[in-house]
Amino acid sequence: MNIQTLTLGPLATNCYLVQADESSRAVIIDPAANSKRLLAALVGQIAAALEEQGLTLEAILLTHAHFDHIGALKNLRAATNARVYIGEADKDDPSHMCHDLLTYTDTYQDGDTVAAGGLTFQVLTTPGHTPGSVCLLCETVLFSGDTLFAGSYGRTDFLGGSSRDMAASLKRLSMLPPETRVLPGHGPSSTIEEELRTNPYLRGFGIE
Repeated sequence: MNIQTLTLGPLATNCYLVQADESSRAVIIDPAANSKRLLAALVGQIAAALEEQGLTLEAILLTHAHFDHIGALKNLRAATNARVYIGEADKDDPSHMCHDLLTYTDTYQDGDTVAAGGLTFQVLTTPGHTPGSVCLLCETVLFSGDTLFAGSYGRTDFLGGSSRDMAASLKRLSMLPPETRVLPGHGPSSTIEEELRTNPYLRGFGIE
């Protein structure tokens, strides 16, 4: 699997460009704020592949509907006609934080899978930050959105957030194989093993 990280926008949101090795199809996870930069990066960084291999953006997968994770969504969708997936419970923007930036073609729920970019992504619903937050598990990599960060977790004080739901979501993630690599919506990457060792919230401590 080939994963490229673009850190975009004023909130330094991690956007991931993902594809299977030698695949001609790609997936974007959370096309973050600053659409011109994202589109320029997308074109600049895979232009050769687009020309030589016919690389196409097959799908855009969203971990949740907050504005800092979908800032480039409409422009990217218009430029590529890729399918866009959002958690069922976030499709109507219950947290009122999409700022009219949300568009989608499909919704997903817990246990669904999305085959795109030559890969299969398993959907884990992890409410707490938003009602429809999801994590996406692909092979041994977890794209955790704003549910799990290195050493911390996503805020629950926004409209639609829930400390109780977040605690349950973190407990669920704690049971993933320890070697699982964690790629969050903000900040550095980690592993489940590292988080079990250093992140008190993953062990159920300190959730208020």
